[in-house]
Amino acid sequence: MSMDQAALKAGRKRRKQLLLGFCPIGKFVFSHWDALRQKKAILEKLDQWKVRYCTIDTVVPDGMVRDQRHVGPVVRFFREKGIDALFMPHCNFGTEGAVGMIARELGVPVLLWGPRDEAPLADGSRLRDSLCGMFASSKVLGKLHVPFTYIENCRTGDPQFREGVSRFLRAAMVVKSMKRMRIGQVGVRVDFFWTTIANESELLEKFGIQVLPFDMADFLRGVKARAKEDRAGYVDELAQLKRQWLDVSGMQSEEGVLNALAYRDELFRLGEENELDAFSIKSFSSIPDELGAGIGIGEMMLLEWYPVGVESDLHGAVSSVLVEAAAADEQPSFFPEYTVRHPDNDNAVLLWHGVAPRSLRHPGVEKVRVGAPWILKGLPPSSPQFRLRDGPLTVCRFDGDTGAYRLGIGQGRTVPGPATNEFYAWMEVDDWPRWERRVMQGPYIHHCSAVYDHCADVLQEACRYIPHLSAERFDRPSQEVENGPRTAF
Repeated sequence: MSMDQAALKAGRKRRKQLLLGFCPIGKFVFSHWDALRQKKAILEKLDQWKVRYCTIDTVVPDGMVRDQRHVGPVVRFFREKGIDALFMPHCNFGTEGAVGMIARELGVPVLLWGPRDEAPLADGSRLRDSLCGMFASSKVLGKLHVPFTYIENCRTGDPQFREGVSRFLRAAMVVKSMKRMRIGQVGVRVDFFWTTIANESELLEKFGIQVLPFDMADFLRGVKARAKEDRAGYVDELAQLKRQWLDVSGMQSEEGVLNALAYRDELFRLGEENELDAFSIKSFSSIPDELGAGIGIGEMMLLEWYPVGVESDLHGAVSSVLVEAAAADEQPSFFPEYTVRHPDNDNAVLLWHGVAPRSLRHPGVEKVRVGAPWILKGLPPSSPQFRLRDGPLTVCRFDGDTGAYRLGIGQGRTVPGPATNEFYAWMEVDDWPRWERRVMQGPYIHHCSAVYDHCADVLQEACRYIPHLSAERFDRPSQEVENGPRTAF
């Protein structure tokens, strides 16, 4: 088989790495010795948390910006390194002009923080005024229209510092994912799905999102050729899957499942060769009609590497890339739709759809059964049937109409509920009627992207750095819509 066996065993495609530019700030009027001590303490924490960063130790004296003349060399160095985010800890005060110019020139997410100041010395003098310096720098950043993230003034050992750095780095990863997103489009939109009409030109112009179309006929020919050429290998793999987790006992023929494995590998090849982040796929009826029963198994396995916006949902593919980037751990998202309210819980709703990653199945599900889509009864049996696992959830939806785009975000948690067909989970939120109203009033549709984590704050923070995108929280009582930066980077 063409699919890399090591990748198969690993089960997840590694997330793109983030490079943080570490740019400590000082000023001549306070203790330089103490500023270096603070710099060392911060770097020890970054090393402890395994953050990937580069310093300016070879660029300016003691690796610390203390003069506006440092702006040019620091900017050139960070550009050469290709940093994705900038951390500017104020180690004793702040050279605010340099802070503003470096941040504006680099145009990446900026983290502003300084260590909490100790009590004055016995003679009344102070080693540093970090908090005061940050007030000055924040004013300059605002004057230059540079969005930034701020962690409250605290000590390096305080939980607020670790949580703040983690949230910022994850938000910066969301921004990086948005800037460089490439989506493979297999097939055109189903005629009667007007909800998934998207403006590909606007996605490129506003966000730099590239959509790479693949001809459906060429794609299907490639899958069939692969299935024929590698048949013996797929037969062996299917036998192994049946022993481990797959139940195809209700199917009259296993030919479709063999095609499903080739379908997975052909998509994987397209993804790797074109450096894709996600797919948008016309889920029916061309693919199942041509490849046969069991085709959802291949897509279920592909989802461990690449999110898929089913039903030609380009905005759904974007949503999934963003929510995966925001999650604390490398894990696949799933792509459900809000369907029905819980029969007994007024704040719970059914998250349901056709295909989800196998790794997210409930521990009680030993074997994944392939069944017929219970709504589209004319299609061959192709849908994996299983309950999703329990845990905290974040859902998001990137969407927009008439040029205005929002990221609708909310957090919930799974709760018990009745069984149903295909994959499903029941999610409880703080106030479902409010959620329902906001989704209904748009610009959203019933599709959403979900991940097992509480990372809504990360997604909301990321939107501050993404021009043309506003964040809306479904799980906040007030109608909260936060716009992105006033000027594009």
